[in-house]
Amino acid sequence: MATRRSGGRSARHAARAAQSDVSKPFLERRLPPVEVLDEGGLSQIEENAETILSEIGIAFQDFPVALEMWRSAGAEVEGDLVKFPRGLCRQLVQETAPASFTQHARNPSRSVQIGGNNTVFSPNYGSPFVTDLDDGRRYATLKDFENVVKLTYQLPHLHHSGGTVVEPVDVPVNKRHLDMVYSHLKYSDKPLMGSVTAPQRAADSIELCRLAFGGDLEEKTVLTNLINASSPLRWDSTMLGAAKVYAENNQACIISPFILAGAMSPVTVAGLAAQALAEALSGMAFCQLVRPGAPVIFGTFASSMSMATGAPTFGTPEGGLAIYVMAALARRVGVPFRSGGMLTASKGPDAQAAYESLSTLLPTMQAGVHFVLHAAGWVEGGLALSYEKLLLDADQLGMMAVYADGVDMTPNGQAMEAFRTNPHGAHFLGNGHTLENFEDAFYRSTLADSNSYEQWSEEGELSAAQRANSAWKQMLNDYQAPPLDERADHEMCAYVEKRKAEEPDEIG
Repeated sequence: MATRRSGGRSARHAARAAQSDVSKPFLERRLPPVEVLDEGGLSQIEENAETILSEIGIAFQDFPVALEMWRSAGAEVEGDLVKFPRGLCRQLVQETAPASFTQHARNPSRSVQIGGNNTVFSPNYGSPFVTDLDDGRRYATLKDFENVVKLTYQLPHLHHSGGTVVEPVDVPVNKRHLDMVYSHLKYSDKPLMGSVTAPQRAADSIELCRLAFGGDLEEKTVLTNLINASSPLRWDSTMLGAAKVYAENNQACIISPFILAGAMSPVTVAGLAAQALAEALSGMAFCQLVRPGAPVIFGTFASSMSMATGAPTFGTPEGGLAIYVMAALARRVGVPFRSGGMLTASKGPDAQAAYESLSTLLPTMQAGVHFVLHAAGWVEGGLALSYEKLLLDADQLGMMAVYADGVDMTPNGQAMEAFRTNPHGAHFLGNGHTLENFEDAFYRSTLADSNSYEQWSEEGELSAAQRANSAWKQMLNDYQAPPLDERADHEMCAYVEKRKAEEPDEIG
């Protein structure tokens, strides 16, 4: 016991913190997915989606190449509108799209398996603002972007570096993708996402990765990329162009309808699900037409809305039900699924944020989502990233890793020896089994305060957000960059400089 307690509380905390840096590159779920619809219900939604595809159609706007590909595949094309023979899109996806795939990281030990019984957590995406307890809400800068990448790199339960973790608005619109992709490759060695705001920006993302990885990427998927439908029932040329570039180069596309129910879909869960399935099938099938076997992820982002104000709402029961239903539909298609996260409309890391975020995260885990974007940091309906919430959310993700591992039914888990060796009426604190499992028996939060009121008061009566504020500052102070080949770094910097010089700045 003397060696276990030596060094005091601070030393034990430091040891646990050091141990937390060692984590699996992705989460392996042992809990079966929760089903909220039976075979009849799921089949009906699939039938409704096929009716949408065949009778109502999907618009492929301003992208003639896609229209010609669909015409050749047997679809009916009228202007920009494509109507698909029943079952065509599903057939194209099921025949060639992989059920799971590896996204390779710059550090091979951090490569992730997307699909199967695995879950990958990725941070916030797309926010033009950041907020923290010190400086409040403000436009995000490239420095903020780099900070979030550095923090994500150090957070063991965020498996993925993400993509546009915040929008660096101090960099021209047409050039910021270069700085973002470079920052991911420079300051982290976790997997990353590429740019989707133009086909050329997708090509730039691939080229920077080719330089960082040191070779041809033809047979190596190193990027996942968020391709959003322009719901309802429409794909635009920007998303189609980016998807085509990535699919041609064997990089993964998250084909993800972005739906605010009541505005971009019917208000009902079943109606939303049918629409999302139709949109996702058409997008994934397009990728297979571009390159059979190109990795795709069936995605959906579904939120309800306030019928009084029109504002998006999160953590609602309808949103949770949609995640369960869409995850089941994705399993029936046979491809990985993206949804969920830690979503909230709250403006900071308060009680509303905690309730809404966890009400989204639990369905995410119980539904068996494979790729979780917005897993940490999201506030204000996605308009902002909170530095404090980034760390608080990541702490919850650590809890989910334990939750998803299920119940330990090994001999140690059954603990029968503890019963045999423990006297009747005596506590188990000194039992050999307890001592052997002491360090890892329960998840230990790095930010929650479980001390007595007196201890908490003596240490400054800090809120969870205040503790997180100190923690992220310390993490940035302690940050050490992962190794990066000097030649590769030089080549990436030269490429960024060259591409920035080739076109004038676009502002706004």
